[in-house]
Amino acid sequence: VPNRNWSIVLDGGDAGRMTDFIQRWLGRARPKQYCAFFGDRSLFQHALDRASALCRQEHIVALVAREHGQEAWAQLEGRGAGTVLLQPRNRDSAAGIYLSLTYLRAKDPDATVVIYPSDHFVYPETKFLVSVHRALCALEWLPDRFIVLGVPPDRLELDYGWIVPGETITGFESHRIHAVNAFVGRPTVVQADTALAGGALWNTSVMAAKAQTLWQMGWECFPELMPRFERLECSIGTSKEAQILDEIYHDIPVHNLLPELLQRVPERASVLEMNEVLWSDWGKPTRIM
Repeated sequence: VPNRNWSIVLDGGDAGRMTDFIQRWLGRARPKQYCAFFGDRSLFQHALDRASALCRQEHIVALVAREHGQEAWAQLEGRGAGTVLLQPRNRDSAAGIYLSLTYLRAKDPDATVVIYPSDHFVYPETKFLVSVHRALCALEWLPDRFIVLGVPPDRLELDYGWIVPGETITGFESHRIHAVNAFVGRPTVVQADTALAGGALWNTSVMAAKAQTLWQMGWECFPELMPRFERLECSIGTSKEAQILDEIYHDIPVHNLLPELLQRVPERASVLEMNEVLWSDWGKPTRIM
């Protein structure tokens, strides 16, 4: 059986609230995901290494902002990804993920894919990868669903999305995979307090799904987005490819993939509870400190 596992590693866009912190620390500007805040690997390199633990290197798609191209190429040396895509502009996660899927599906339409943001801290990586592997195994029995990794919270956090797990999915009790009862993005203090008390999990935005399932959900949830990528898919390998990529990004709609999927197709959503893993989204200096 061919290895059908693929990975998409997402460049996290610009540094946002990290800009001043990085400028003071390094004495120059640099996107946060290309910084080595600990050890000698950047966040981007950590994400690539996690991806390559569960799939072949040629099955990794790295999505990089066009303006970060040089930075990314330097860090890919000795690691590599099968496909490196330079995204013309950052238009939130749905555009970037469906751009990556367009190229991935051209090579393997039956792929199972894991999506890794590249600005997260994860420790220990081995336990994190056990959870990702469980999600991949579960998808063989739940091919019409997508599975998000959720982390039990240790504090009130207003910047993270929260997922309220529903019933355990039959047959996956040992995997701790649940249906999703509700999703709360950027909650108020009262909402976060209620979520915390009700056993909600932090949304890590790490998700796994069959490529075909994600593509179908794209047509259900983002019908104004998908014809652009169908058009691009037809141009792959032709002299028009670069021009069409720029054209479809000219006025591409902005959608945040995971929250919108959780809200629009909740019956397709599952959450896998990831225990004994320290996880943090490094979008704020205080989390790194």
